[in-house]
Amino acid sequence: MSLLFEQIQFGRLTLKNKIIIAPMCQYSANEQGEISYWHEQQWANYALSGAGLCIIEATAVQAEGRISYADVGLWNDMQRAQMKALLAKVKTLSPMPMGIQLAHAGRKASTDKPWDGKGQFKPETQHGWQTVSASQIPFNETDAVPHALTLDEIKNIIEDFASAAIRAVDAGFDLIELHAAHGYLLHQFMSPLSNQRTDEYGGCFENRIRLTLEVFQAMKNAIPEGFPIGVRISATDWMGDQHAWNIESSIGLSKALAQLGTVYIHVSSGGLHSKQDIRIGANYQVPYSKAIKQQVDIPVIAVGLITEAQQAEDILQNDEADAVALARAMLYDPRWPWHAAATLGAHIDIAPQYLRCQPHGLKSLFKPFQNLNK
Repeated sequence: MSLLFEQIQFGRLTLKNKIIIAPMCQYSANEQGEISYWHEQQWANYALSGAGLCIIEATAVQAEGRISYADVGLWNDMQRAQMKALLAKVKTLSPMPMGIQLAHAGRKASTDKPWDGKGQFKPETQHGWQTVSASQIPFNETDAVPHALTLDEIKNIIEDFASAAIRAVDAGFDLIELHAAHGYLLHQFMSPLSNQRTDEYGGCFENRIRLTLEVFQAMKNAIPEGFPIGVRISATDWMGDQHAWNIESSIGLSKALAQLGTVYIHVSSGGLHSKQDIRIGANYQVPYSKAIKQQVDIPVIAVGLITEAQQAEDILQNDEADAVALARAMLYDPRWPWHAAATLGAHIDIAPQYLRCQPHGLKSLFKPFQNLNK
């Protein structure tokens, strides 16, 4: 039996299989942070994929927390209303749970769309604004110096994460993922390479992870009891420096988050420093998910260049993670879960409208979705 196509539990949320669509920025919102027609077709495509869970792209809790001027936001009720309307449509297509990743880009904000390639916009230019961070250390030497957040401003950010969580629940999402990875604001506070504060949010390990834990607790307190919240982390800064964020730091953070009630740890890496030395290859982040899995009693998700069905299955069989997340592989092959089920001889639920497309000999593997919202 395939482990990839067994159910998994994230708190109270049951997934049909262990394939997660990882959050991927689309840079396709309007300048008010509102979703567009692009998101309508994209979310529908995700819903019909057969994956166990989709987590939509990093969604800013403040306008200044967007990576780019074209990022999705959830800092106001208009954004929530539009998401709620789209989710209601999507859930008529598929019973697959939909999650949302809440984020703040910190010093890596105020950038252009990646395919336009202009980098970070200066605060005084069109599409630009003043960035913020733990300390006045820019990501790139050519970037504008970020404003070091005051204690009052930190409190406001915590409150805005909680408010966005409330909106996410009301919009109809089934899960929230807190983005504490990839060099964005929470990661900036955690790594000593970007945090040189001397107050209660800087210095020792316990102080540097304080903001992430406080944000998680504030969101948990703001939404209904038992609503599942997971956390995505960068396991290492890839700087080869004992003074950088590393796997030992990530294990300590994961244990602290598990005590607070996170339903999973989603293990990525990097993004904190422009001079990172990432050794990219198949399964390149899996050793980190394995190391964390050995230390916590909650599900751990592996991600990063997982592209083949047997590769994903082997990660689970080797006890290196409890679920796998795919990003670019899902964009390249939106029916990846169908093909993985065929490869592994597993059952998968698909939309009944697609049943007749099954290759000859695979009909016993494909079943129609059940219990759709009408």
